[in-house]
Amino acid sequence: MSDSPFIKIEQVSKSFQKGKATITPLENLSLEVPRGEFLALMGPSGSGKTTLLNLVAGIDSPTSGSLWVGERELTTLKRGQLTKWRASHVGYIFQLYHLVPILSAYENIELPLLLTSLSKRDRRTRIEAALDLVGLSNRATHRPTELSGGQEQRVAIARAIVHDPELLVADEPTGDLDRESADSILQLLSRLSKEHGKTIVMVTHDPRAAEAADRTLHLEKGKLTR
Repeated sequence: MSDSPFIKIEQVSKSFQKGKATITPLENLSLEVPRGEFLALMGPSGSGKTTLLNLVAGIDSPTSGSLWVGERELTTLKRGQLTKWRASHVGYIFQLYHLVPILSAYENIELPLLLTSLSKRDRRTRIEAALDLVGLSNRATHRPTELSGGQEQRVAIARAIVHDPELLVADEPTGDLDRESADSILQLLSRLSKEHGKTIVMVTHDPRAAEAADRTLHLEKGKLTR
């Protein structure tokens, strides 16, 4: 893990209007995340966790402040530039797996690669490597209905990493799983961080899930509390 920050957030605020009221999920938040760190974010509902996750992933933009990921200052990018940046640099893992039910595990993992210029052979190489990494090489032809919840999440993780992103954002990735499956997914995320250098930002309500991370930060009313 490098000492230089991979994610650098400086005095970031996010506000939006709801009727006549101004809602501020994040207020003057500053944070640095080293490259390759597995960071957990905890806090009550409405504390700003998912808002922060969306800003880091380039899904949304802050109202004020600056936000760097790698060499890019996301706050200077226009919507189209952000979309292109996300496609190359970010992998998404969610509580609900968002797999296409009529497609096999292999085909679900292939989906993000269909938007690239990779050849069919190169796509196959990447998909097989991702399946091997998540331990599902023998489930490539299975559809989601033929997989357990833990296996479905592994397919979703393989899909998130198949284009080799630097950053993984995970929103309650174990929230729909039993304890054994959840622990297995957390071990996989830890491996992706430690052995493959992925920077991971995970939102969770589960203290046991947070224990798998290198560091845990708590959010309260849009501000970090340690």
